[in-house]
Parts: sequence; C-alpha cells; structure tokens
Amino acid sequence: MDAPNARPRVLVVDDDASITAFLKRALAYEGYQVDTASDGPSGLAAARDNPPDLVILDVMMPGGIDGIELARRLRAGESETGKLPILMLTARDEVSDRVQGLDAGADDYLVKPFALEELTARLRALLRRREPDSSRILRFADLTVDTSSREVRRGARDIQLTTKEYELLVYFMRHPRQVLTREQLLERVWGIDFEAETHVLEVYVGYLRHKLESGPSGVPPGARLIHTIRGAGYVLRE
Repeated sequence: MDAPNARPRVLVVDDDASITAFLKRALAYEGYQVDTASDGPSGLAAARDNPPDLVILDVMMPGGIDGIELARRLRAGESETGKLPILMLTARDEVSDRVQGLDAGADDYLVKPFALEELTARLRALLRRREPDSSRILRFADLTVDTSSREVRRGARDIQLTTKEYELLVYFMRHPRQVLTREQLLERVWGIDFEAETHVLEVYVGYLRHKLESGPSGVPPGARLIHTIRGAGYVLRE
C-alpha cells in the first residue's frame, strides 16, 4: 500500500456483473478503492498496468484465462504482481478445487454464497500480512497511534483511551479526510446490531475530543481534529 493512511485498492475479477457491482459498492462502503474486470485477460492487464493491494478472483471465467490460470500468471509475473495477495471466489466446495486454487498461488479461498463480513475479515487478514512494520504506525497531524502497542500520543503527550475510544480513533485514522456516516461508525466499531437511536457515538466522539484536545495544566489545548458534518457524519481533518 502506498501509505499507512491510504485506502487499500482491490481488484475484483469476475464475469458475473451482479457480483462485481455488489462487491464494488460494499467494499467502497468499507473504505476500499475498487477496480473491476470481467474476464481473465482484462484482469491480468489491469493488475499489470496498475498493481492493486489485493486481488479477488472468480475461478470460472470466460476469455481463455480462468481464475486458476490468472493466479498462476500473476505469481509468475514481475515482483509487483508476483507478491499480490489473492483471494479466490468459487461456487465449488470440493477439496480438490480448493487445493488446485491454492497450488496456483491463491492465498485464501471463499465459497459462494459468502457473507460480506467474512469476506472483509479475510481481506483485512491478507492485507495485514503484507503490511510493513512501519504501517502499524498511524499518523495524522500531530497525532500518532501505534496499533501494535495501542499507544496514542498527541505531540509529546501520551493519551489514555478506553477500548471503544481507541477503536473509534483507529477507524478515523484509517479513513482521514473522509466523511464517515453515523451508521458506518456504529456498524464498524459497535456492530451491526446496535440500536439506530442510540447516542453512544455522540458520547464517545465527545470523550475523544476531550482527551485529544485537552492537555495538562499550562499546556495549550490541541486543535480540533474530529469535526461534525451536519446531516452527514464526522470527519478527521486538520
């Protein structure tokens, strides 16, 4: 990935237009940039011309290059495409099919129909394996979060956060300058079963602002970083 705070870019290669449209919409909502291709040759060209951070491949595709062959060609390509994480999608659940896909170079395998939550969890796991150690440090303005030690600092000041405050801040840090809706934040930090009328998000944004902006006696307060966009949600920006 280009930078710790960059939105990961995913290439989806599938000849089923409904699947590619669904994944493009759903993954964009999750914070990914999504490119699509409808067959093996165009998928191979897209991966070579502008290598993504991760590739999702359907096994059975027209065009003379199916998902198995495409995975082989990506793995045999230049160093950039040869190291791309590959997640294969298939309607076939036979062990031999999974083995064939993994032997071709896929890193993971998911059978259709699949739950979006499982797909995104697998994407996160694959991307974590690819991250250099430096990408575990998130930075924005004078705010730093070490996701391995969970240490948060603003300038020279250590900030102690509760678990939910930390998770909310990390989500903001991974999506800088992007307006995040109330529903999106509740779903990603608290889970999809949270009641829509709850005010817990507003409360925790208030907690975060207080801890990020206030300092010890004699230390000037920090500038606001988490801003309210009326009728839309919240955004982390200078």
